Amino acid sequence: MANAKATSLQPFLAEEAEAHGLAARMPALLIEAQRVAHTVTHGTHGRRRPGPGETFWQFRHFDTNDSVAGIDWRRSASSDHLFVREREWEAAHTVWLWTDLSPSMRFQSSLSNTSKESRAVVLTLALTELLSRAGERVGLFGGRPFAGRNTSRKVAEVLLNETAEGSLPPDARLSRFSECLLFSDFLEPVDETVAKLQAIASLGVRGHLVQILDPAEETLPYAGRTEFAASEGGDRLIAGRAENLRDSYLKRMKRHRIDLQEAARRLGWSFVVHHTDRPPEEVVLAVHNHLAGLDRDYRFRAAGGKTGHTEAGAA
Repeated sequence: MANAKATSLQPFLAEEAEAHGLAARMPALLIEAQRVAHTVTHGTHGRRRPGPGETFWQFRHFDTNDSVAGIDWRRSASSDHLFVREREWEAAHTVWLWTDLSPSMRFQSSLSNTSKESRAVVLTLALTELLSRAGERVGLFGGRPFAGRNTSRKVAEVLLNETAEGSLPPDARLSRFSECLLFSDFLEPVDETVAKLQAIASLGVRGHLVQILDPAEETLPYAGRTEFAASEGGDRLIAGRAENLRDSYLKRMKRHRIDLQEAARRLGWSFVVHHTDRPPEEVVLAVHNHLAGLDRDYRFRAAGGKTGHTEAGAA
């Protein structure tokens, strides 16, 4: 009886140990995120975009969708073209974040110095730091957005209390015309993932997917008799010669990636792949550039138009 009780408690004790493990690592992860944000700051120019405001941004050529009242006649007089004076959008924007903290994200092979979970947390906090510095509101799915100083610290505190209920984003009320950043390995069945992404997009939210993978998950570098254990569900597979599985495994991973990329493209979302053996600065800069670049469609979308597609990239 005692053994049965101990066995039944094992999953809960393991989950509690993982929670304590993340809590112990969080200060170091927060410091790492701030370092990454500081490094990336020198390679970006903020999230400036045209819109209502008082600050002059740039001149651009007049087009048929512009009002004649918006033409800057002084600038236009010195050229053969008509120019419009654009101002910088000064209203705060909201970006929603979801970080996959499910058991599959704790995987770490000998090819990497960090787990997928730790890297996902660093990326979440680094982008939170960059966005809050730019004056944006940042919130986690299901919570309220934060703004101003110490936003990344507040987000870190919320992450510590998160419970990993699944490997897909939870249902949440997200404000229309906001954006979301999703950090996960996205190894769930594609149809389930796509259904969740479509539900988020139907709210009028624009998304950015960051697929985080350990390099071993891309290459299957194992040989000989190997036991594979699922991080969720308890399934196990023993392969007599693991190298014989490599070709079919790589083809399936490629097909999975292509299907995710295509789903993101149809929604007009960005898709970035990041491997945990690569510097986090690479993917933070790539995602930040996606956030800045897609803002050019903001007025058109708010007026009822359709945004252009963003091609999937890899970091």
